[in-house]
Amino acid sequence: MPIAPPFFRSTACRAVALAFAATLTAGASMADTGKLVLTGGVSTIEGPAGGGLTPWAVIGTQATQGEKGVSVHTSRAVTDDYALNAYGAAVAIDDRFELSLARQEFRTGTTGTQLGLPGLRLKQDILGIKAKVAGDAVLDSDSLMPQIAVGVQFKQLGSTGLDGTLRALGAKRSGTDLYVSATKLFLAQGILVNGTLRATQANQGGLLGFGATLGGADNGYELHPEISVAYLLRRDLAVGVEYRSMPNKLQTAGRAAGLGEGLRAGDWKDIFVAWAPSKNVSLTAAYVDLGTIVPATTNQRKQRGVYVSAQFAF
Repeated sequence: MPIAPPFFRSTACRAVALAFAATLTAGASMADTGKLVLTGGVSTIEGPAGGGLTPWAVIGTQATQGEKGVSVHTSRAVTDDYALNAYGAAVAIDDRFELSLARQEFRTGTTGTQLGLPGLRLKQDILGIKAKVAGDAVLDSDSLMPQIAVGVQFKQLGSTGLDGTLRALGAKRSGTDLYVSATKLFLAQGILVNGTLRATQANQGGLLGFGATLGGADNGYELHPEISVAYLLRRDLAVGVEYRSMPNKLQTAGRAAGLGEGLRAGDWKDIFVAWAPSKNVSLTAAYVDLGTIVPATTNQRKQRGVYVSAQFAF
């Protein structure tokens, strides 16, 4: 995976990455005993630990307090008209800090063809930083105190033939998401509940740029909730659901461009099964509903399909 596209070569991002790399090679010991199976979540399509669609307050990898850990993941989602591949890696320090890098590759299918760009693929790089600020999901499982974490995601959409269209809509190719997550694990009952509140300008998670100004569209940040609920069927098998509210910033710009509701976005949802055949491996499969994605080119179809992911954590 390319880990240093132009966006990540900025001074600030390079300093963050080097600082975490230095911490990984010194100080805390590598994870040996590890977390309880599945309590560190799986890798999201954007890199941080959580569910498939939304980050949780948990810190990924097998690292517990006083340890450092690493994880890698690969994911694929296929809907009626599109396909998304995502892969990346994360490091964790002391079960408190998490740094993740991810790349997404989005096949535009019918949309690219109708735009005169058959075979168009959109690529997005995401640098994520998460810090636990209160609570412990496992140690506080017998109280009402959740684990709370704050995070930031720096996103950069690669240059493609879609650049001119995004400029015409007033959308940018880079943006930053901020979020706070609270994860409550009821260990005795085998239930996990997570709530995330995200401040974002991203269109379809950033794959269609950030914000829009055409026609007076709102280009500011919006707050959007994300919810996950999981139930542990047995120690190595969980089922759950996720919901992620999405901005609809391109809708007004689409109307101004004469597309009516052709750029309207929908919220994301899934029903998932996660299985951990060992403490270092987790496999996830899900039915996903990503709402509408550029419905002007897909006959207003909702994008429903399947999602699979594999994570290896140490």
